[in-house]
Amino acid sequence: MKKAFFLGAAALAAMTVAAVPVAAQDCPRGDLDDRYCDADGDLIADIPNDPADLVDPDTLIFAYTPVEDPAVYETAWADFLAHLEEATGKDVVFFPVQNNAAQIEAMRSGRLHIAGFNTGSNPLAVNCAGFRPFTIMAAEDGSFGYEMEILTHPGSGIESVEDIRGGQMAFTSETSNSGFKAPSAILASEFGMTAGEDFEPVFSGKHDNSILGVANQDYSAAAIANSVLGRMLERDVVSEDQLVSIYKSQTFPTTGYGTAHNLTPELQKNIRDAFFSFEWEGTSLEEEFGKNGEAQFLEMTYQDFWSVIRTIDAANNVSYACS
Repeated sequence: MKKAFFLGAAALAAMTVAAVPVAAQDCPRGDLDDRYCDADGDLIADIPNDPADLVDPDTLIFAYTPVEDPAVYETAWADFLAHLEEATGKDVVFFPVQNNAAQIEAMRSGRLHIAGFNTGSNPLAVNCAGFRPFTIMAAEDGSFGYEMEILTHPGSGIESVEDIRGGQMAFTSETSNSGFKAPSAILASEFGMTAGEDFEPVFSGKHDNSILGVANQDYSAAAIANSVLGRMLERDVVSEDQLVSIYKSQTFPTTGYGTAHNLTPELQKNIRDAFFSFEWEGTSLEEEFGKNGEAQFLEMTYQDFWSVIRTIDAANNVSYACS
């Protein structure tokens, strides 16, 4: 991160917990920040051994990745959060975040306990905030993921990716995989095009902003996650005749869900069990995410599932150093 962002609100003051220790430890850590250890080599922060470094808050704060209207997703997550309260015996609060940096900083500072971080920000959350992801959403048959698409609108004069050269293209944010990192790597490797040299980059902040911007012809082209597009089409926020897809990538893992590393082991287990025991049928979560065909939480590991994302980050010279 280039600067610190804060989720702070007076109403949350009583719900926050002490930030994780900042002193460097003498332990294996790989790309993790100095405050974390990775003795087992799974690329995520270990749960602290010292009980003094563990937290067991009365109220758990949950945040979903900032991709669309927060009010829609507070409703969508309502049934799951009720299930999470029952499974943990804790109050659970949904807190809407405005950008990826704010979400990462909230967990790093101890003000966010459970979260879904989007594909591109997962490595930063893991390495800078001690995020321990363990699940993603999947279809009933176990299939999962989404593709990055480059969209334009009818009449834009853009019929192929090469036609963007000399013009403008919208991205979401620099931490987003499909909204910035993957298209940047693909444009450079497949088309010899670099932002700032071959076209003008602009940033919308969110996938829905980019999609709406193209549909309303504010942007001539944009890179987006088609999982977000699918839900917006399903809700009639945009229509298919407003958009033209000129590129679709390989399939990427979708949002990763997990916990802050310093919650007590028992609490982390209870949270994990809540995800995998949740019955989707007839719930608000199914109503929203079933639009993409998602029907369950699938167990995963960051080490394996995010390998392709770390490769894209390496191609883009992305640093996981916290600043």
